Amino acid sequence: MTTLLDVSTPATRFRLVAVAEAISWAGLLTGMFFKYVVVHNEIGVQIFGPIHGAVFIAYVAIALWVRKPLGWSGRTMVIGLLASIPPFGSVWFERWAARRGAMAELSTGQDEPTR
Repeated sequence: MTTLLDVSTPATRFRLVAVAEAISWAGLLTGMFFKYVVVHNEIGVQIFGPIHGAVFIAYVAIALWVRKPLGWSGRTMVIGLLASIPPFGSVWFERWAARRGAMAELSTGQDEPTR
Protein backbone atom coordinates (compact mmCIF):
# COMPACT_ATOMS: atom_id res chain seq x y z
CA MET A 1 0.00 0.00 0.00
CA THR A 2 1.47 3.32 -1.04
CA THR A 3 0.71 6.68 0.50
CA LEU A 4 0.51 10.03 -1.25
CA LEU A 5 3.83 11.15 0.22
CA ASP A 6 5.69 8.00 -0.82
CA VAL A 7 8.18 9.03 -3.53
CA SER A 8 10.17 5.82 -3.80
CA THR A 9 9.17 5.01 -7.40
CA PRO A 10 8.56 7.01 -10.61
CA ALA A 11 4.82 6.28 -10.41
CA THR A 12 4.50 7.56 -6.86
CA ARG A 13 6.55 10.66 -7.68
CA PHE A 14 4.27 11.35 -10.62
CA ARG A 15 1.16 10.86 -8.47
CA LEU A 16 2.45 13.33 -5.85
CA VAL A 17 3.14 16.02 -8.45
CA ALA A 18 -0.19 15.39 -10.23
CA VAL A 19 -2.09 15.92 -6.97
CA ALA A 20 0.01 18.99 -6.13
CA GLU A 21 -0.78 20.41 -9.58
CA ALA A 22 -4.51 19.95 -8.95
CA ILE A 23 -4.25 21.57 -5.52
CA SER A 24 -2.38 24.53 -6.97
CA TRP A 25 -5.14 24.86 -9.60
CA ALA A 26 -7.72 24.96 -6.79
CA GLY A 27 -5.73 27.69 -5.04
CA LEU A 28 -5.42 29.73 -8.22
CA LEU A 29 -9.12 29.35 -9.03
CA THR A 30 -10.01 30.41 -5.49
CA GLY A 31 -7.72 33.43 -5.80
CA MET A 32 -9.35 34.34 -9.12
CA PHE A 33 -12.81 34.03 -7.57
CA PHE A 34 -11.88 36.43 -4.80
CA LYS A 35 -10.15 38.79 -7.24
CA TYR A 36 -13.00 39.05 -9.70
CA VAL A 37 -16.12 38.34 -7.61
CA VAL A 38 -15.71 38.87 -3.89
CA VAL A 39 -13.19 41.50 -2.83
CA HIS A 40 -11.51 42.61 -6.08
CA ASN A 41 -8.12 42.06 -4.45
CA GLU A 42 -5.26 40.38 -6.30
CA ILE A 43 -3.48 38.83 -3.29
CA GLY A 44 -4.79 35.29 -3.94
CA VAL A 45 -3.68 35.37 -7.57
CA GLN A 46 -0.35 36.91 -6.61
CA ILE A 47 0.25 34.04 -4.19
CA PHE A 48 -1.16 31.07 -6.08
CA GLY A 49 -0.22 32.19 -9.60
CA PRO A 50 3.53 31.60 -9.16
CA ILE A 51 2.93 28.48 -7.08
CA HIS A 52 0.72 27.00 -9.78
CA GLY A 53 3.21 28.02 -12.46
CA ALA A 54 6.05 26.22 -10.69
CA VAL A 55 4.00 23.09 -9.99
CA PHE A 56 2.73 23.08 -13.60
CA ILE A 57 6.33 23.09 -14.86
CA ALA A 58 7.18 20.32 -12.37
CA TYR A 59 4.22 18.27 -13.67
CA VAL A 60 5.34 18.61 -17.28
CA ALA A 61 8.93 17.77 -16.32
CA ILE A 62 8.00 14.70 -14.30
CA ALA A 63 5.62 13.50 -17.01
CA LEU A 64 8.49 13.65 -19.51
CA TRP A 65 10.84 12.00 -17.00
CA VAL A 66 8.58 9.05 -16.11
CA ARG A 67 7.62 8.20 -19.69
CA LYS A 68 10.47 5.76 -20.19
CA PRO A 69 10.48 4.09 -16.73
CA LEU A 70 6.70 3.59 -16.89
CA GLY A 71 6.73 2.51 -20.53
CA TRP A 72 4.23 5.12 -21.70
CA SER A 73 3.40 5.20 -25.39
CA GLY A 74 3.50 8.47 -27.30
CA ARG A 75 -0.30 8.61 -27.09
CA THR A 76 -0.27 8.23 -23.30
CA MET A 77 2.42 10.89 -23.04
CA VAL A 78 0.44 13.37 -25.14
CA ILE A 79 -2.72 12.72 -23.09
CA GLY A 80 -0.71 13.25 -19.90
CA LEU A 81 0.69 16.55 -21.13
CA LEU A 82 -2.71 17.76 -22.38
CA ALA A 83 -4.23 16.83 -19.02
CA SER A 84 -2.09 19.52 -17.41
CA ILE A 85 -4.11 22.25 -19.12
CA PRO A 86 -7.66 21.97 -17.70
CA PRO A 87 -8.18 22.30 -13.95
CA PHE A 88 -7.76 18.97 -12.16
CA GLY A 89 -6.87 17.18 -15.40
CA SER A 90 -3.65 15.89 -13.88
CA VAL A 91 -5.56 13.86 -11.28
CA TRP A 92 -7.95 12.56 -13.95
CA PHE A 93 -4.97 11.46 -16.05
CA GLU A 94 -3.19 9.79 -13.13
CA ARG A 95 -6.30 7.77 -12.31
CA TRP A 96 -6.95 6.95 -15.96
CA ALA A 97 -3.35 5.81 -16.43
CA ALA A 98 -3.53 3.68 -13.26
CA ARG A 99 -6.71 1.97 -14.50
CA ARG A 100 -5.08 1.32 -17.88
CA GLY A 101 -2.01 -0.28 -16.32
CA ALA A 102 0.36 2.59 -17.13
CA MET A 103 1.35 3.46 -13.55
CA ALA A 104 3.37 0.40 -12.56
CA GLU A 105 2.62 -0.63 -8.97
CA LEU A 106 -0.20 1.93 -8.70
CA SER A 107 -2.15 0.33 -11.54
CA THR A 108 -5.35 -1.58 -10.96
CA GLY A 109 -5.77 -2.88 -14.48
CA GLN A 110 -9.56 -2.38 -14.39
CA ASP A 111 -9.72 -0.99 -17.93
CA GLU A 112 -7.63 -3.76 -19.46
CA PRO A 113 -9.55 -5.79 -22.03
CA THR A 114 -10.61 -9.25 -20.99
CA ARG A 115 -9.74 -12.23 -23.17
